[in-house]
Amino acid sequence: MIKTIRKCLGPSQLRELKRFGEKISKFGVNFGICSAEGELALLCEGGRFKSSREQLVEYGRQALFQDRHKSQSGDAGVPVWQFGDENLVLAVVLKSAPVGNKEGRTAGTALIDLGNISPCLSGDLSSDTHGTQYDIPDANPAQAAGEYLMEILRLSAEKFQAETKAEEQIEMVGTELAQTYEELVLLHKLSTNMKVTEADANFLQMACDSLTEIVLVEGIAVLLEKTIEDKQKLVLAAGSGLIDIDEQMAAILHSRLVEEINSGKEALLDSEVDCSFKYDWPSNIKNIIAVPLFGKDKADSRFAGSALEANSIIGLTVAINRIDKQDFDSTDIKLFNSVAGGCAVFIENGRLFNDLKELFIGSLKALTSSIDAKDQYTRGHSERVAFISRWIAERYSEEEPLEEEQIHKIYLTGLLHDIGKIGIDEMVLRKATKLTEQEFERIREHPSIGEGILREIKQMRDIVPGVLCHHERIDGKGYPNGLTGEQIPLTGKIVGLADSFDAMTSKRTYRDAKTVEQAIEEIKKGLGTQFDEKVGRVFLHSDVYRLWDIIQNGPDSIGVYGSDNSAEFGTAAVGTLVR
Repeated sequence: MIKTIRKCLGPSQLRELKRFGEKISKFGVNFGICSAEGELALLCEGGRFKSSREQLVEYGRQALFQDRHKSQSGDAGVPVWQFGDENLVLAVVLKSAPVGNKEGRTAGTALIDLGNISPCLSGDLSSDTHGTQYDIPDANPAQAAGEYLMEILRLSAEKFQAETKAEEQIEMVGTELAQTYEELVLLHKLSTNMKVTEADANFLQMACDSLTEIVLVEGIAVLLEKTIEDKQKLVLAAGSGLIDIDEQMAAILHSRLVEEINSGKEALLDSEVDCSFKYDWPSNIKNIIAVPLFGKDKADSRFAGSALEANSIIGLTVAINRIDKQDFDSTDIKLFNSVAGGCAVFIENGRLFNDLKELFIGSLKALTSSIDAKDQYTRGHSERVAFISRWIAERYSEEEPLEEEQIHKIYLTGLLHDIGKIGIDEMVLRKATKLTEQEFERIREHPSIGEGILREIKQMRDIVPGVLCHHERIDGKGYPNGLTGEQIPLTGKIVGLADSFDAMTSKRTYRDAKTVEQAIEEIKKGLGTQFDEKVGRVFLHSDVYRLWDIIQNGPDSIGVYGSDNSAEFGTAAVGTLVR
């Protein structure tokens, strides 16, 4: 029976009511609980008489009806209702505590059946709804007992209401703590995944997915400012669910969000719950929230609102149609802003990191260019060797898997392979006549000098072996250490071949440049002696003539990098050094 009211009464409340009923029944009366659904859920009998279950249920229904009428009339207090003539039944409605102007939730009705002592009672007991203390010296003992039972019943209803309020507050606090815990876990997850080497799309998608685990919505999206065809636009960077945002909708969202922020709001929040929409939205939108991703440099963004003094909007997060609630609220605004703040920090850090990478690769290229400039015939040699090395590595990876990171490092090795020439006298490097043995020995030192320069830089340690070994030969006749075969690292073999191809096809003071056909023949002759056979054949089986066209015209001119250009590839390569 008790299970029928578990919807309205918690286990602790049920135990309390049962204990109360057992105590009341010791006075020879019967105590019952009628559920809000109209069923007798609990009956504790004192043993002196039997109560009519059907009659108690009917009285319970009448009490509920009269209580609703009382609530509508605005009467205060907790009334105790009196039913029956010969067998008097007292009833009180059990409610949860009221919330604001709203009545408390009805749980059921508590009833005391006084049985055959009812004829001794007199007076309109139901008219007293304020818990008045009774002082009736000459009253009949039966009447006094009824009065006291009536007061006890009223007090039990008030106690039930107070306990319900306490339990609801505890439940609310528990829910809020659980929500706060989930939010903290989300923010911690964002912070631990905030790696500058992580792609923007991956991080933002993770943020969207994690946010929708806490806030149930039909759709969510992150828009970021991008430069497309020399114009700044807000484009979709990540998202999930049923949400469709084109360029026009993105512009509308931005405009309205800036308007709200400039009016002192923290977010754009709109719905038709309490009143009509403030703005016109597509018919599928029932409620919407949008929060900004703030950057630091207002001057660089056309998306900055006029009232935003120190920051600019570099993007926004938008979600539509809350699933488990009627509308987004202030709690959602705080959470969305916290996540958007984390995303903005990640984006800004990524941009700063890219700036540093571009600065670094620019510095490396400037350094290698200054070395190449020592000899007018080798100008651009280091960048060409870097590109050819990458070309060979990518084709080599089609036969034996190479990680993208390793290909990047082979590119950087090609770029820095001659850095040791910074320690070689320009007179020797530019000498047009035949070198003396002493001068040739001096030039042979440049791989070791390069190793010495790079070895002290922690992030360059993977570059060092290729720089040191790019003049080693498979037959052991190379320098500086005369390594053979597998003693030479793969990077050294690839960069050595790239260096030789560019040297053969470039004009020197002591000879003219070879044609591509002549260079190919020289490489074929050197397989197994000067060059590694596998690396050499990978190069020879590639489209060498296309490679030559790229070298002559510049990689950017024919889009060899697809959507990227050579500068972006160099920047990406530098990114591998800090992982």
